[in-house]
Amino acid sequence: MKGLASIFFRSLGSMNLAITLLVAVALSSVIGTLLKQNESYQSYIIKFGPFWHEVYLSLGLYDVYSSAWFIGILSFLVVTTSICITQNGPDILRSMQRFRELISAQSLRTMKQYEEWRCDIDTDKAYKGLCYFFKKSGYRLRTHENEHGYTLAAMHGASNRLGYLLTHIAIVVICLGGLIDGNLPLKIKTLTGQLRIEKDNNARVSEIPDASILSSDNPSFRASVTIPEGKTVSVAFQNIADGYLVQRLPFSIEVVDFRIEHYESGQPKSFESDLIIHDPENNALITETISVNHPLSYKGYTIYQASFADGGSQLDMLLHQLRDDEVSSLEISGHINEILSINTNGDPISLELDDFRLFNIFPVAKEEAADKKFRDQGPNFTFKLRKQDGSAVEFVNYMYPLMIDGNKYFLSGTRTSPADEFKYLHIPADDAGSPQRFLKFQALLRNSENILRATKTIAERDNVSESNEEFLDATKTLVELFLSGGFEGIQNHLQTNVPEKEQVEVSEIYMKMLQNTLQQVFVDMLKTEGIQSTDELSQNDIQFFQDTVLALSALPFYQSPFYLELRNFEHKQATGLQITRTPGKIYVYIGFAMLITGVFLLFYVSHQRVWVILERQGDSTRLLIAGNTNRHKTEFSEKFREMTGIIKGELKPIDS
Repeated sequence: MKGLASIFFRSLGSMNLAITLLVAVALSSVIGTLLKQNESYQSYIIKFGPFWHEVYLSLGLYDVYSSAWFIGILSFLVVTTSICITQNGPDILRSMQRFRELISAQSLRTMKQYEEWRCDIDTDKAYKGLCYFFKKSGYRLRTHENEHGYTLAAMHGASNRLGYLLTHIAIVVICLGGLIDGNLPLKIKTLTGQLRIEKDNNARVSEIPDASILSSDNPSFRASVTIPEGKTVSVAFQNIADGYLVQRLPFSIEVVDFRIEHYESGQPKSFESDLIIHDPENNALITETISVNHPLSYKGYTIYQASFADGGSQLDMLLHQLRDDEVSSLEISGHINEILSINTNGDPISLELDDFRLFNIFPVAKEEAADKKFRDQGPNFTFKLRKQDGSAVEFVNYMYPLMIDGNKYFLSGTRTSPADEFKYLHIPADDAGSPQRFLKFQALLRNSENILRATKTIAERDNVSESNEEFLDATKTLVELFLSGGFEGIQNHLQTNVPEKEQVEVSEIYMKMLQNTLQQVFVDMLKTEGIQSTDELSQNDIQFFQDTVLALSALPFYQSPFYLELRNFEHKQATGLQITRTPGKIYVYIGFAMLITGVFLLFYVSHQRVWVILERQGDSTRLLIAGNTNRHKTEFSEKFREMTGIIKGELKPIDS
């Protein structure tokens, strides 16, 4: 049993095992660097999809440095490296002091670098001269005297052996620093139920239970917080699994101002925050400006400029109904991150204002502007409409019309899942740069009297021979099908009610009837506005009409009963800060300093040994000199020849 224990102990301290663990740590660090850590699960689902999200989640890749397997690897690496140091350290230290001054001449003659000659000089005098030479050359020296003469053992660069110890100790120190900052106690408390992960993202801090709040004396953490301009906070939030924990701070952070600069492409160029630290233990206020790569360090806490967001901008909007036969608008106001309740046709719906962007930079086509590569399309805002059953649809609306292929459109994107791309409704802008003409036209089409009036005009103009009532009913049905299902709705009606061999012919008739009716309603609308006096449309009006028909065909799939138009706003920004407390960092720095020193000693310092045996032979002396080194053997060979040349110059050989 003792033998097995000894074998197991030596195996734990083996170099192969240590290298394997180091490779595992390196690969884990690569994953932790490439994959952004501690994001919300929703963002990971968007990036990777549900299947790979579950795979990465089960592997603990979203929080690599605090995962159980990574901490286990670090712990095991500490154990194996410590055993290796324990096993080999004493021998290394002893070898640094072992001069081997009792070495035999036979052993020296087996070395690659050796020379031997006889010189006509007193042995004691040669001994003193060699001692002076080696000490002057920077060698440590130890000698042994016997009845035949002297043995000199010189050593240089013994610190090379210390490099081995330093590199191994550095690994232990770095891993210990990683374990300290890995927040293992927090993981244990979470698993044992002492801490409860909060999952309600809309909960106020005052409403969060104590089981989800960490005290300000938590020794190690990495948390984040978003603070609007002019606001002060004393907590931050740690993302844990699919929720978070509240981290109390021993001080408050006030954001005075936030500034951001953009490149021409719209990408952020730089952003910075003016902060004030309010510390109850310090009467003086600490004022500091932080930016990316220029954090603020205070009492062991480091505050980084990490991101930015909307800070609760106020939006003034017009709510335009899209399902009524009259143009009706409602003025509403709200702030970003606010939830408004709206009643649409008796059904309450929640309007969640999610985000506001002041700039939207898009590339400009060369034919549009040769001197500009990018154009700012102005503000947009993102919101969700949530029904009582919890289902929600996300929208993004632009404040100003966008120029597309020479025409202006108000864009409103919609999607049912964050993983999907936005699908845009293109509402054509009228001559005044507003959506009013489109809104008025779609409302007129929902009034049966306008359809009947237009149908009668067409029937009289085209001398329709069929019964007027039949023609009127068919036209009314066509418009209703179009408004409720677009062109697809008409096609479905054809497939259901018309024989297959007649569908193409009937489809052409239907499309012509619909086109004539919609155009007549449009002409009548322009006449009532005093814009049009005849039935002939200008080229601009024809383009607007065609764009309107396309928008109307997509309107049934627009998942909102109204269109929100942004009329005015008061922009407010917020800074995103990351706050860390990492006491293990100092150990990591010390470990890296030791590692660099150790690597330097290992690779750039060679452990050189030189022995000289002086043997009395009457009035002369026989000299045997030999040396070796563990590194840079070519350089040592040249140095050895130079050394023996100097010695021969002083102790001239009388034979070889």
